[in-house]
Amino acid sequence: MTKTYISHHPLEGRIPLDPGIRAVDHLEVPRRQAIVTVMAADGEETAVAAALTTMSEPSLRFVGPGEWLVVSQSETPDGLLRRSLSLVLADTAYVLDQSDGRIVLRLSGPNVRRILAKGVAIDLHPSVFAIGAASNLLCGHISVNLARTGENEFELIVTRSLAESLFDDLRLMGREFGLSVDFSG
Repeated sequence: MTKTYISHHPLEGRIPLDPGIRAVDHLEVPRRQAIVTVMAADGEETAVAAALTTMSEPSLRFVGPGEWLVVSQSETPDGLLRRSLSLVLADTAYVLDQSDGRIVLRLSGPNVRRILAKGVAIDLHPSVFAIGAASNLLCGHISVNLARTGENEFELIVTRSLAESLFDDLRLMGREFGLSVDFSG
């Protein structure tokens, strides 16, 4: 017997359908994004890192020695996994699709560092945490991968099961600044 599952975004009921006016400090939630974990095979870390930096569109997030998250806004998970990464990495790395198990939250605005400072214990000054930098850390009590994607823009990647808790925490941390929220695209 075949069973059809209907997948929905874990924040579907938490974000208003009519988001209202977008504030200068904003939390954007993409409905769908391709996220792939790449782990270098033994002795292949340098080769994998070099191969990953040659890719133009997907964004690369450092997770740990020999491990990265590759995030794409334009590729499908299958396309990123099969066409892009398997061609570039061949037999030098293990690649695993994380798209259904992780959620991306984009935080932007002039007060983004002050908002994040309420929940993370890392120096987010531009001279220390440059554009393109990423780190695994705790936001409150929740493990996330935090990446700086622009001048005043950060992305937090969290497991699907903890997305609601992180969403609530970020809204609470941004309430002082009038943080607005909506789905992107």
